[in-house]
Amino acid sequence: MPAKKKKSGTLRLRLHRSMIGLGPRERATIKGLGFRRMHQVVEREDTPQIRGMVAKARHWVEVVEGAEG
Repeated sequence: MPAKKKKSGTLRLRLHRSMIGLGPRERATIKGLGFRRMHQVVEREDTPQIRGMVAKARHWVEVVEGAEG
C-alpha cells in the first residue's frame, strides 16, 4: 500500500487522553478539533485558530510526528 502524502499546510493531531472529567469549554475545544474518541488521528489545516485550540488542549492533544513540514 503506498504511503499517503501529507498535504502542505496541515497538522495531524491525536487525542491521547480520555475526555472524562473535562469541563464544558475544554470538551467543546476537543470536539471543535473533530475528535470523537481516544487515539483518533485527525488532519486539520494549519491555521492560527487551530494552533490556538491545540495550545488550549495541549494536555489532551499531541501533534503526530512527521506531520509538520
